[in-house]
Amino acid sequence: MAKKELQKQGRVLLLPPDCIEPSPYQARTVFDENEIAALAVSIVQNGLLQPISVRRVGLRKYQLVAGERRLRACRLAGLEKIPAILADFDDSESAALGLLENLQRSQLDPFDTARGIKEVIRLWGCTQAEAARRLGLSQPALANKLRLLTLTPEQQELCMVHHLSERHARAVLRLPESRRTAALEKIARDNMSVRQADKLVDTMLANPTSPSPCRKVTPMVRDVRFFVNTLQHAVDLMTQKGIAATTHCDKRDGCLEYTVRIPVKPEEAAEEECFEVKV
Repeated sequence: MAKKELQKQGRVLLLPPDCIEPSPYQARTVFDENEIAALAVSIVQNGLLQPISVRRVGLRKYQLVAGERRLRACRLAGLEKIPAILADFDDSESAALGLLENLQRSQLDPFDTARGIKEVIRLWGCTQAEAARRLGLSQPALANKLRLLTLTPEQQELCMVHHLSERHARAVLRLPESRRTAALEKIARDNMSVRQADKLVDTMLANPTSPSPCRKVTPMVRDVRFFVNTLQHAVDLMTQKGIAATTHCDKRDGCLEYTVRIPVKPEEAAEEECFEVKV
């Protein structure tokens, strides 16, 4: 890069919208069109109060670092030139800055947040503890967000369509994967609070063979429930590490039989060890 260009780092440039490409690390997948339109009206009336951030990727070509909503609004407003701060960021810095802006400025949905965090951890090549420190999160909070990605795409979509919160989604993670959809559907159908969702999950864990989450059963003894939840949490941690562990729970002879299946060789699903824990 020429010396003249290096001197521009950190300075505000006026760039045509067509020379700015979107960030490949954008965590947000859904944008509120009404919100963008309202921002465009504000920009027409008052101008863009805060420039977007870009990095140079070629001759008269730039890539967005932060400010996707502002860029879209500027284009909608018909601006011929957009004020942009030229930044000298690598891929990991660009991804982290974009994620931080979304976290601080406009609430991401919990799954976009989790995917964004997973991506910056990959780019940084660091541990969850280090990522939490750099993102200003506690390690348990970061781990809880990443656990949401153990829900299937269909289950994630169910949460989004029915506007279920992160805490609703986390509640069903205590259940075996095969029972989570039914729980989410009932939570959405009955418009349950987080407290009610937790109680529903407790009931389903107490009666794992019940065909419906609506069936009334005797509550599980607190210590036994804690033990089962601990087992499920351990399986969730394994799946986060890429181990295709599965669980199954049956009620036999007055006992809960909780089975955890862990592939000996992940690439050979037929070769498995099976650990059985009867509660």
